[in-house]
Amino acid sequence: MLVLDATTGMNALNQAREFHKAVPLTGLVVTKLDGTSKGGMVVAIQQELALPVKFIGVGEQPDDLQPFDADQFAQALFGTA
Repeated sequence: MLVLDATTGMNALNQAREFHKAVPLTGLVVTKLDGTSKGGMVVAIQQELALPVKFIGVGEQPDDLQPFDADQFAQALFGTA
């Protein structure tokens, strides 16, 4: 799995692409979603590389690493929650 910082923005797609070329990835962990970043780059990564998001990080504590919930993520991304 590849761990990506959500504040990286669309550069995360380039990172995922290059890592996936070197080592076949099985999924993503997206951290720092508790800040100003919404993590929209995961949509582009999923479309191009078909990598599922397994976990998200929403803080600095071990309990802040949570299983990814696509519905909650979409609501937060598009502000429908």
